[in-house]
Amino acid sequence: MASGKPTDPISSSTSDSRTPGGRLGPAERALAWQRLGAEAFDVVVVGGGVVGAGVALDAATRGLRVALVEARDLASGTSSRSSKLFHGGLRYLEQLEFGLVREALRERELMLTRLAPHLVKPVSFLYPLTRRLWERPYTAAGLLLYDTMGGARSVPGQKHLTRAGALRMAPALRRGSLIGAIRYYDAQADDARHTATVARTAAHYGAVVRTSTQVVGFRREADRVSGVRVRDVEDGAELDIRADVVINCTGVWTDELQRASGSRGRFRVRASKGVHIVVPRDRIVAETGLILRTEKSVLFVIPWRNHWIIGTTDTDWNLDLAHPAATEHDIDYLLEHVNSVLATPLTHADIEGVYAGLRPLLAGESEETSKLSREHAVARVAPGLVAIAGGKYTTYRVMAADAVNTAAVDLPGRLQPSITDQVPLLGADGYHALVNQADLLATKWSLHPYRVRHLLDRYGSLLHEVLACAANRPELLKPIDNAADYLQVEVVYAAAAEGALHLEDVLTRRTRIAIEYPHRGVGCARQVARLMAPVLGWDEEQVDWEISVYQARVDAERDSQTKPDDTAADSVRAGAPEPRRHLAEPIA
Repeated sequence: MASGKPTDPISSSTSDSRTPGGRLGPAERALAWQRLGAEAFDVVVVGGGVVGAGVALDAATRGLRVALVEARDLASGTSSRSSKLFHGGLRYLEQLEFGLVREALRERELMLTRLAPHLVKPVSFLYPLTRRLWERPYTAAGLLLYDTMGGARSVPGQKHLTRAGALRMAPALRRGSLIGAIRYYDAQADDARHTATVARTAAHYGAVVRTSTQVVGFRREADRVSGVRVRDVEDGAELDIRADVVINCTGVWTDELQRASGSRGRFRVRASKGVHIVVPRDRIVAETGLILRTEKSVLFVIPWRNHWIIGTTDTDWNLDLAHPAATEHDIDYLLEHVNSVLATPLTHADIEGVYAGLRPLLAGESEETSKLSREHAVARVAPGLVAIAGGKYTTYRVMAADAVNTAAVDLPGRLQPSITDQVPLLGADGYHALVNQADLLATKWSLHPYRVRHLLDRYGSLLHEVLACAANRPELLKPIDNAADYLQVEVVYAAAAEGALHLEDVLTRRTRIAIEYPHRGVGCARQVARLMAPVLGWDEEQVDWEISVYQARVDAERDSQTKPDDTAADSVRAGAPEPRRHLAEPIA
């Protein structure tokens, strides 16, 4: 159906084995398939979430021959459905996990200052105090420890506020809901964009990165794993990839892939569902985010552009791993808890978007998922096969280094040490200078300076590549209809350089239109599909099919969010069609 000839809005040529600028366009995708079948790799990474992308980058920058395959899209699972925070995990101090907090704060600092200052930004939170005498000194002591461990290096330290001071900072709070407050800082990022940038950086340093490429079997030589068999889920073609070691970075699918390899796992992964809702910024009048205690964990109200993200829930999930469904009960839980402190309560009518994700937690003895360890585990589960799971988004780089270190026993030659703490992600170099030049860039491209700064915070110094797609098509510098936060040129760039293969990839991950607008992306689906069409070679029939599949997804998600329990919601959501036509059933 995609019978047209793709066009390339970004021209480049190279004889280098690297992907210049980390491009993941149609031409690079075709070449990647040839390379996967023809070359032998040191490492094959399975899973295109943040850990898999991080492993590919870590291995590539150590000088290894690396391939990364992902069955769906980059960050299509957990890594696009988080709370979008780079944080030390303040609540883990109460669980005495000091090492995890210290490690996470170091990673947060690296992202803010060296590795991804264009993507990771400081964000403040207000912690309302509700109990006299003991709560302020108790919380202050915890935050002092947080700041001392590294939480106050590139962001301000804690600030104590009276009730009047807190209400000036957050007028939306109900006066009787607090007796004072403490403000502290963490950091946030668009998780899907960050993950895709890590993967593109890995490609820039030589990794072969290919999405819509599903592992359907394992190669074996005697008693060791020697590679994988993969299927192109766009056309059904299959081939074998040879590798010294396979690293399983599939998150909540870890156990499933380990069973498929015929190897007994060294640990078990348990999926915990987290649901978030998105509401307009004007529904909560505040200049800072909020962190609230709940009976189980904590609830965040996170500033997100012109919106607030409110979450999260924390419940066991044993159903469809690809499409966790939010229920009416999940949404009511979030509304109930946030409304307990708001002067003007939120209602279902205020909700712009809803998303559900699964945390891959290491199973423990406790039945409460919020008490399961957020530490990660890595093991050589068989000769030639390593698995890693657990952890938290913020520490992905540490997890990646540990996985590659564990794989060393199966690799020929001496393994170089990890250097990813010194490797800025694509777009980081030159970012600060471009911020200072935003007004000049705005004049050059006839854009508002605000728009240029918005683009810089999404692409960094890759901004020039993005805008180059509009060099001969100035109409692409206009906003997308019914999604004015994004320019049309961003859609073209997503298909030409960022590996987007389907309408869903652009509306849910390359942009966040699916959760930021009440129409959930349906209101601009046709325009976005037609912008993608010439890049990917779609004809009108394929455009119509992409729209119908996306519409069915949105309808199923809306319907699932009216159901009372997980089973009913999953039954509805699982009925929506997949845009990737040749996805295999889970291999067992």
